[in-house]
Amino acid sequence: MNVPRLLPRRVTLRARLTLIYGGLFLVAGTVLLGTTYALFNQQLTRSAPKVLTLGGPGPSTVADGEAPKRQMVFFSRSGEPISRADAESLMADAESWMREQRTTLHEAATTSLLTLGGIALVVVGGAAAGLGWLVTGRMLAPLHRVTDTARRIAAAPAAGRGLHERIALRGPDDEVKDLADTFDIMVERLDGSFDGQRRFVANASHELRTPLTLGRALVELAMHRKSASEDVKQLGENLLEINSRHERLINGLLLLAGSENEITERLPVDLADVVGHVVAQTAPEAARAGITVHEQAAEAPTTGDALLLERLVHNLVENGIRHNAGEDGWVRVACRTRNDGRVEVEVGNSGPVVPPYEIPALFEPFRRLGADRLVTAKGAGLGLSIVRSVARAHGGEVTARPREGGGLVVTVALPACPDEGATGHP
Repeated sequence: MNVPRLLPRRVTLRARLTLIYGGLFLVAGTVLLGTTYALFNQQLTRSAPKVLTLGGPGPSTVADGEAPKRQMVFFSRSGEPISRADAESLMADAESWMREQRTTLHEAATTSLLTLGGIALVVVGGAAAGLGWLVTGRMLAPLHRVTDTARRIAAAPAAGRGLHERIALRGPDDEVKDLADTFDIMVERLDGSFDGQRRFVANASHELRTPLTLGRALVELAMHRKSASEDVKQLGENLLEINSRHERLINGLLLLAGSENEITERLPVDLADVVGHVVAQTAPEAARAGITVHEQAAEAPTTGDALLLERLVHNLVENGIRHNAGEDGWVRVACRTRNDGRVEVEVGNSGPVVPPYEIPALFEPFRRLGADRLVTAKGAGLGLSIVRSVARAHGGEVTARPREGGGLVVTVALPACPDEGATGHP
């Protein structure tokens, strides 16, 4: 039986500082109260009244050189002298009364110092703890700002996205400001590193397009010469196929680098239109491979870049066709609006069994199932990587699971269009 947790999973730094501050205040107050009580009790004992006792009658005569001793004679209020026995009785009564008064005063001091002082100490300690809570919260506010900024950066859909944020903490030049400034420097360097990597991929891909285009033109020119032999034509076809694979690789790298950026201009798009268009585009390839494509396109309005969303669906369907079981294989493409206010595209296909531990690696660039990790006629190994990047750029997410009997089911969830009436239908 699971027992519910009554205590929080952790005690925050603010709570710990408040408890330490309040505990130290209570300990110091208790020591001060005890010391005050001990000193007061000691002073009360020292200043206890002393009662003089009557001495015996002195002699009628005195020796030479000695001062005559005086006898104490007590009188009543009426002026009559009081006998020695009566005086001793009155002195005893007075001493008893003074002892009772001292006991009463001691008890009153005890009640006042310990009981009322303890209550006052608890009240003041609670007020001190509350004040400590407020002061600690004010002092830890910069740390909360650092934590919130780091959490937003960590929650960014892509690794390099969100690194443009800075804490830019203003305040006293203390340890917290040093931490915030150091964090800003680290994020700035990471942002520059990711941005340089994206620029390098984009520039390198653009630069590689020119020699590939030139190579294709030269090969086609050599193949179509009248004097070209069959060997030259066969070699040209092979070179064109290799050139085509390289072009697909470069186009994929360009698209991957571009899809890492967040979409700033969003237009209404209906995924049902995108799915229908992609299924029509991939129909010839599916027919050549003997794969049957089943379409279940329901209305699924979202917002974003229509070309990137088309590439997302196209890569999923193309991946399902190319990595399939053969002539009896099939691919199911569906889109719908979910009850949680999001839309989704789901592509499932028959094919070889996919181990669950292999699925995360499939979304990495140039990674495929098993030993097939090189650039082949099936593609450059960037299909699912582009799908994930495009989905993240649109604020969505991609999940994949192995299908029973073989194959894979990939689901892309995207935010629904705020205005469901604007779906992008022609």
